[in-house]
Amino acid sequence: MDIKQARKNVIEQQVRPWGGLNVRANQALTDTPRENFVPEEYQKLVFADIEIPLNKVGKMLSPKIEGRILDSLDLKGHENVLEVGTGSGYFTSVLSLLSNSVISIDADKDLHALAKSKINKLNLSNITLKHESFLTSNFENGQFDAIVLGCALPEINKDLKKLLNLGGKLFVVVGSKNQMHATLVTRLNENEWHSKSLFETHLDIMRGSEPSVKFTF
Repeated sequence: MDIKQARKNVIEQQVRPWGGLNVRANQALTDTPRENFVPEEYQKLVFADIEIPLNKVGKMLSPKIEGRILDSLDLKGHENVLEVGTGSGYFTSVLSLLSNSVISIDADKDLHALAKSKINKLNLSNITLKHESFLTSNFENGQFDAIVLGCALPEINKDLKKLLNLGGKLFVVVGSKNQMHATLVTRLNENEWHSKSLFETHLDIMRGSEPSVKFTF
């Protein structure tokens, strides 16, 4: 397999047709060796349009979702980014090529350690990895120009939106079960945010954020 050509094929056959048209972002996807982050048993599926399992709880996002995320954020290079859900570390690496800095957190100890080892081999110096749960993390309001959640939330709370700088953008999948949609939230000023529904999709709910079960009698 011609790996470089295979990466380019992903852009032309999966990312661009589904709306991933950002040239700069697509170049970062092409330049980052996705195959280095995929578990050995799934190497034949490295460029398939699927979520690839990493362990019992973690998955890699599909290429088309990655492309749409980057399109919606439209990173210019100066941004400080927060990624919730490091996973394999692949998308973290892509984000680092497109921004000033990336803080990426993951509650899974094994995934955090594996991503750290993979990222270190690429000598990317603008990434900070943290092993912690987002629900107990302690970030400052107005700290980030872009936030990406690699998992879904039942709803978007105000504390999450406050982490954005003015003009900052948040990508998050919102909803439950089979009714989820990708949403882009932009901070307009100190007290206003604009939310835009982008497309229907499905991601696993963030652990600890599962909606409570309602019983009817």
